[in-house]
Amino acid sequence: MISQYEPKAGVIARRDSILAGLRRILPDNGVIGEALRLKPYETDGLAAYRQPPLAVALPETTEQVAAVMAFCHAQGVRVVPRGAGTSLSGGALPMADAVVIGMMRMNRILDIDYADRCAVVQAGVTNIGITQAVSEHDFFYAPDPSSQLACMIGGNVMMNSGGAHCLRYGVTANNLLGLKIVTVTGEIIDIGGAYCDSAGYDWLGLITGSEGQLALVTEVTVRILHSPEGQRAMLAAFASVETAGECVDAIIGSGIIPVALEFMDRPCIHACEAFAHAGYPLDADALLIIEVEGSVAEQDDLLGRIKEICRKYDPISLKVSESAEESLAIWKGRKGAFGAVGRISPDYLCMDGTIPTSQLAYVLRRIGEMSAACGLAVANVFHAGDGNLHPLIMFDANDPAGFQAAETFGADILRLCVEVGGCLTGEHGVGVEKRDLMGVQFTETELDQQRRIKSAFDPGWLLNPSKVFPLKLPAMAAE
Repeated sequence: MISQYEPKAGVIARRDSILAGLRRILPDNGVIGEALRLKPYETDGLAAYRQPPLAVALPETTEQVAAVMAFCHAQGVRVVPRGAGTSLSGGALPMADAVVIGMMRMNRILDIDYADRCAVVQAGVTNIGITQAVSEHDFFYAPDPSSQLACMIGGNVMMNSGGAHCLRYGVTANNLLGLKIVTVTGEIIDIGGAYCDSAGYDWLGLITGSEGQLALVTEVTVRILHSPEGQRAMLAAFASVETAGECVDAIIGSGIIPVALEFMDRPCIHACEAFAHAGYPLDADALLIIEVEGSVAEQDDLLGRIKEICRKYDPISLKVSESAEESLAIWKGRKGAFGAVGRISPDYLCMDGTIPTSQLAYVLRRIGEMSAACGLAVANVFHAGDGNLHPLIMFDANDPAGFQAAETFGADILRLCVEVGGCLTGEHGVGVEKRDLMGVQFTETELDQQRRIKSAFDPGWLLNPSKVFPLKLPAMAAE
């Protein structure tokens, strides 16, 4: 178990009175305190780590969130925000003395403004739910994490989530206009709004990706876009992962920015094909999924130019989807990759690091060498166009030595990402998974400056305090 802050014994001893206080704020069904009902909240997508919380609060409005936050602050109770629990970095892992504030009941779309191309939604609306709400008018919301059927927009904001189509459209931060947040003391603050930019400091940029360290997000104003005239996906298969990596760098270096440029290696190709029957070439060691959009003429031009680049790297095959059904099958395989790999391994760790695309071939070769050295298989599936790696390290959680080896392997991959000029995370956040690796990327002076920012928002370190920063408690938070 990853170490966490020591629980506050006084808080745990006051559990019954804390539950009673929460129930005075929320309806009876809005507070969970029974051990069995707390089980679903003891972990998130990083399921190797588990810890039941003190209690779970399920507010339905911003005002209820504010009241819960004010109560917890007055009681000195730590708070862990949670959306759908799809975090792969342990970002929503509870603490024994913490109240989990779950946002799943805050699932209403509050306003859609097609003239100004924006929508206001509560934090518990799913990512795909935004696109579904505006699709009848030919609009969509661009960021599309693989978990978009379940993940919630509030969690997307906290982790600055990306997705396959973010190569062209950007990550969550590039598609936000405003936020409604609640501070640790229960104050409600509006940041930004339905306009392009705000005066003063970039509070929107600071809160986005802050992993619940600074405030809770309750409402989000997102940018919605007109749907493209059309899109087509193509598959480019190669005999080695290094060659595919070189091809990716050549495509991006040419100045062509596809809508999506995704990578799979042989283990992932076979797992996804068995799941989706998408027509992936099973004789390839690496596969690129490349999507372009626009008019038919624009699609033809871009695909023709991309094919010419691919041919320079001796592809095994090049195939362009001929129908919407073929494109859907291609993306079904990619979007289901994490689940598909789960069918061939009892457990896996999904890493998340980012590197310059010029380093793809080298890093993929090194990951292969590291995999052979430690004796653990790895499947690679990731957003190749922006160098956001997702190696899936396969192991058996029932074997403690194997789990430890997988964690060590994962840490080595992340160190490699930093070594070649990249960073520890692309879209999954730091959470508890990468917390103790922050010193690989940042100096102690830089970490202290970041801690000062957190302390300005949360002097008592009550908001998700066991995440992001290596364990170095401010004196006031150790009480």
